[in-house]
Amino acid sequence: MRASWAQLQGDFSEDSASCFWRKFGFRCGMLKLSLIISLCTLPLAMSAQAAFPPTPPDSNEVKTLPAGILLQAAGRGNYFDGADNLFSPLFRYISRHKIAMTTPVEARIESAAMLFWVAPAEQNKLAGNEAGVEIITVPARRVASRGERGGYTRENFIEARTKLLAWIVTQPDLAPAGEPYAVYWNAPFVPFFMKRFEVHVPVRTRATGG
Repeated sequence: MRASWAQLQGDFSEDSASCFWRKFGFRCGMLKLSLIISLCTLPLAMSAQAAFPPTPPDSNEVKTLPAGILLQAAGRGNYFDGADNLFSPLFRYISRHKIAMTTPVEARIESAAMLFWVAPAEQNKLAGNEAGVEIITVPARRVASRGERGGYTRENFIEARTKLLAWIVTQPDLAPAGEPYAVYWNAPFVPFFMKRFEVHVPVRTRATGG
């Protein structure tokens, strides 16, 4: 027996409405959960000491990063293929020695590495190199910086890097002096639409012909 158009329309409308409200309810629930997580973790995020001021989203600037002591976990290959393996030893180190977290986290991309800043007040807690973690000292660095919002993905890094390199070309007094790397300001549990990150390129003053 062939169903009438009215029957089909009624079935379709009822099923579609039910499906729509189920999906709508799920999405509202996820949004509510994200907002709750964000509000609960905001005091923690605000309490973390920053090693330097962030670059505002959707903007470029040149800034000088301070000299400092960082903890480094290095790997092989591309950073985005093994970031979890780099985070774990660093987090264990600061947890074991009760070192307060300092933002941001730096990520070397092509030669995979993750670096945690150590605040000056926490440096007396350092206990030397340990398995998978090396203490390094870095001098002050002059970098071109691109600020962005969004998830910490390979695609977002590439897009921000492209914009930053294009901007550097327009600056007559700047020239790249190193490889681009990522700078991440937020913890993994922060919703992607609230995350902030930067791409940095070390720069030098371009020599002028005379």
